Amino acid sequence: MTSTTYATRRSQLTQYFDRTAVDAWARLTSDAPVSKIRATVRAGRDAMRETLLSWLPQDLTGRRILDAGCGTGALSLEAARRGAEVVAIDVSPKLVGLARERLAECPEAARIDFRVGCMLDTSLGRFDHVVAMDSLIHYATPDIVRALAELSLRTDGSVVFTVAPRTPLLTLMHWTGRAFPRADRAPAIVPVAEGTLRRRVATEPVLGAFTLARTHRVNSAFYLSQAFALTRRSTDERGTR
Repeated sequence: MTSTTYATRRSQLTQYFDRTAVDAWARLTSDAPVSKIRATVRAGRDAMRETLLSWLPQDLTGRRILDAGCGTGALSLEAARRGAEVVAIDVSPKLVGLARERLAECPEAARIDFRVGCMLDTSLGRFDHVVAMDSLIHYATPDIVRALAELSLRTDGSVVFTVAPRTPLLTLMHWTGRAFPRADRAPAIVPVAEGTLRRRVATEPVLGAFTLARTHRVNSAFYLSQAFALTRRSTDERGTR
């Protein structure tokens, strides 16, 4: 069950992307020229997307994938090209509309089911793998772990996701953003300490069948994100936990 803080932040993200940021994101996720700052963000996101996809089986034929926070659909398209049946969901109707428009001519789009809504919606069904790239970075650690727990109940393989790692610079930026609010600023990114995340995952009963198997950090100037793979344990591993 989602918390009040999770629902509130999700609502803020919907408003931000649909009212303020859709044009900027459309440009950032295209091949259009961008500023040097945004170019580092684009490069970082490309590198992170490649990392998360590399943690999935190369052949995804017959696998059902949830792209949780699909944005403009780049990751969904790559997964579909590898044979996956993809449910691509985002809180922003405008970003989902842009994704549908961009991929309309791609043959692989027939294997992508675009949805507008919450990635934790149980009606989406079960999945072999879930990918949540930069869709949890605006939430505090307790809400992240709660979301992972809910996703894990419908996942047979792995949940790969990213968080904003707690570094001195990112923490300073976070607190500066809180001290100087601006109407069109994105909901704050919440830095997460890796040790705290690991402890909470390890003590969350619902996640007892999973382990944080690997991690990787991408630092591309103005893009800083850390990926984790939450992988279902084998029967033998669960017995020794």
